[in-house]
Amino acid sequence: MRIAFLTAPEGVEEIELTEPWKAVLAAGWNPQLVSTKPGRVQAFRHLDKAGTHPVDHVLAGDTADGFDALVLPGGVANPDALRMNARAVGFTRSFFDAGKPVAAICHAPWTLVEADVLRGRTLTSWPSLATDIRNAGGTWVDEEVHICRAGPSALITSRKPGDLDAFCAAFVTEFGG
Repeated sequence: MRIAFLTAPEGVEEIELTEPWKAVLAAGWNPQLVSTKPGRVQAFRHLDKAGTHPVDHVLAGDTADGFDALVLPGGVANPDALRMNARAVGFTRSFFDAGKPVAAICHAPWTLVEADVLRGRTLTSWPSLATDIRNAGGTWVDEEVHICRAGPSALITSRKPGDLDAFCAAFVTEFGG
């Protein structure tokens, strides 16, 4: 399976990229770092610069074609930048349109809000996104991990880095199912 990890060129929370990436590799799948610009993605540990990671695929009007699932890591700046990029929003929406599973953690649901894919969905996130999710037609819950199947594709969400073990286990199960 080929799994897209969508991030902005800067601002992704490093552990929310690297731990799910390791889970995808451990499942025997092929993770692909997708971004809006070529080169390397600058990750962060909260507000401090962390490592950089090579971009495998640059968005250029892409759709979910060629990918089996999508992982959206968080970080405050990462989804805030993605939601302002029409290609990133369209790419995200295309997974829902195609009925392919999507996993999002922490602040990543901001991209889902912008993609207008949350109506009738239940999900979790970093608590400060609760109002945005409700305003987008979703139901926000405070849970370690939540799996929503109320749509054409499974949506797996978690709140924060402390939930990564449960998040990774849940999305690996859903993606493999």
